[in-house]
Amino acid sequence: MCGIAGVMDLVGRRSVPHEIIERMSLALYHRGPDEEGFFIRPGLAMASRRLSIVGLADGQQPMHNEDKNVSVVFNGELFDYVEKRVELAARGHTLVTHCDTEIIPHLWEESAEGMFERLRGQFAIALWDERQQKLTLGRDRFGISPLYWTRQGDWLLFASEIKSLLASGMVPAIPDRRGIDHVFTFSALPGPITCFEGIQMLPPAHFLEVLPGHSHGSPSIRERRYWDMDFPDAGQENPETNAKTLVDEFEHVMLDAVGKRLRADVPVGSYLSGGVDSSMILALACHLRGKSISTYTVRVNDPKLDELDAASMVAKFIGAPPPVVQEFNHEDAISTYPKLIAAAEAPVIDTSCASLLQLAQKVHECGQKVVLTGEGADEWLVGYPWYKAAKIIGFLDAIPGLRISDKARRAFLRFSDVPQYPASFRARTEANVGGPNAWIDSYGLLGLAKLRFYSDSMHTVRESTDPWATLGMNLDRAKKWHPLNRGIWVAGRVTLAGHLLQAKGDRVAMHSSVEVRYPFLDEAVFDFCAKLHPDWKLRGFRDKHLLRLLAERWLPPSIYKRGKVIFRAPLDSFHLEPEPPYIRQLLSEDSLKRTGYFDAATVQHWRKTYGSLRATSLPRLSIEMGLAAVVATQLWHHQYIDGSLCDLPSQARTGPLVTI
Repeated sequence: MCGIAGVMDLVGRRSVPHEIIERMSLALYHRGPDEEGFFIRPGLAMASRRLSIVGLADGQQPMHNEDKNVSVVFNGELFDYVEKRVELAARGHTLVTHCDTEIIPHLWEESAEGMFERLRGQFAIALWDERQQKLTLGRDRFGISPLYWTRQGDWLLFASEIKSLLASGMVPAIPDRRGIDHVFTFSALPGPITCFEGIQMLPPAHFLEVLPGHSHGSPSIRERRYWDMDFPDAGQENPETNAKTLVDEFEHVMLDAVGKRLRADVPVGSYLSGGVDSSMILALACHLRGKSISTYTVRVNDPKLDELDAASMVAKFIGAPPPVVQEFNHEDAISTYPKLIAAAEAPVIDTSCASLLQLAQKVHECGQKVVLTGEGADEWLVGYPWYKAAKIIGFLDAIPGLRISDKARRAFLRFSDVPQYPASFRARTEANVGGPNAWIDSYGLLGLAKLRFYSDSMHTVRESTDPWATLGMNLDRAKKWHPLNRGIWVAGRVTLAGHLLQAKGDRVAMHSSVEVRYPFLDEAVFDFCAKLHPDWKLRGFRDKHLLRLLAERWLPPSIYKRGKVIFRAPLDSFHLEPEPPYIRQLLSEDSLKRTGYFDAATVQHWRKTYGSLRATSLPRLSIEMGLAAVVATQLWHHQYIDGSLCDLPSQARTGPLVTI
């Protein structure tokens, strides 16, 4: 794992000043403190920061083919590199290292852009083909490894993190209000839009082909998709009805996925929450590697959210060492949030991300570089509670054309004194994702905060753009899927790629130089789950049904029967007494007017009165989420755009975000 960055002259062969690419590399130091490498050509400079995990002695980047006319900088891991190396050598390629990166230029020689369909793992790649005078940038299927790019006049810049682009001195930090609206729509940034004007995220499963103008006339920048999540037509899913047959097959693909992600020249640990997902990963890892795998967990000082007892019980049952524990409380949320926003480069509403930032720091302090985790199981096997709610609501629409569920939703919001969108809003949203979808209601809870808190200028953005329309779903295919699979697509495209793998995954882990690996995101695991009949995912109201059947072979009943616990820290940490001074400053009338995103009077009103609403009620939860989003947005603006909205306490300071 590492960080990559680069600058290309699109119209000529002007040399990139070395101090620019050095600054970009330095801004990514946390992603790769072990080694630094540069690739310099007329009109092009690329940098790599390496976290040494595979090929410790000979994995230095950039890497090349035999003739050195194909050169690569690479962030990530290719988990089938052992097999690929053997195949390439059998076909006459000469490989001289023990590192996975080296297979990339050779696969490019054979398949060019078709290479991406052959890669298996988590990756962001920058490849220069000297013969074609072409730069190609690409990302993995699910968006595990980040990659951003921007065109600034006649220059194209790319990097693993936005702070590297800003460090170049060539990219101004200007807010893009569309990105902020996406955060308030999805509690995530699925891309390509970011919160920075002119900076795009390369979407998962896409590559960018860049042809500079000095060899091909006018410069050409073309983005292409090489893969998409797909599912069988409704009624054409895997017809297998024998549970043992399916569990055996699922067990086989999961063991293979975990085994490949244990490949490393350094020890591999595992996050452990005590839920069925991470517990299964640990059980399979210990089966393959032995019982000495270190585990790490967070303890939240709220009995309803604390999972330490479950995690400890799982480790004892499997025979793994007791979990290393990171404590997390209200004060930690307040002091860690500035560091979280600095790491994530966007407003983050999910308070649990701050605890995972601290957990990754604990992993680093323990000398560990790699951990496994269970993200992906909830997405592929519908582990979120709103799928069950959608199933119940679906019963209301048994009579075609009446849409009783819409009337019931609107009546409930009206009764709860919660603002709501026009009746046409839901129909338009459903049309953008191929039909009814369980995630619309889930995201809608935060989306209601727009109606309360947005300023007039943000309402203009809200009314003129539609975040759902930017997701790029293949509607012709989606209309043929079972509704449950349409939800899986949205979960993978938005919550997984835009949140769990970024603000809760790569960004907080790599902030402490820790690589996270995701067995449930193995390509074969997705393909297997995608073809399953929906009943194996949600059987009645039992979520992750097939995974729980598999877990019966490996885990105690209290774990495989355990319901979904959404890991989060309390949302009201920012508004407890005594009020943190920097929060008061961020939400002052002056600061709110200077950013211009939110209506200052409304924010002040709800800060004073939300506590009088019934705890856990829909109105209070909606306001708490909205206020958390306002705080996160103001803090992002302070750290990346303005810098004068508040005085951060010493323990919350992040230091310079950009080195220039």
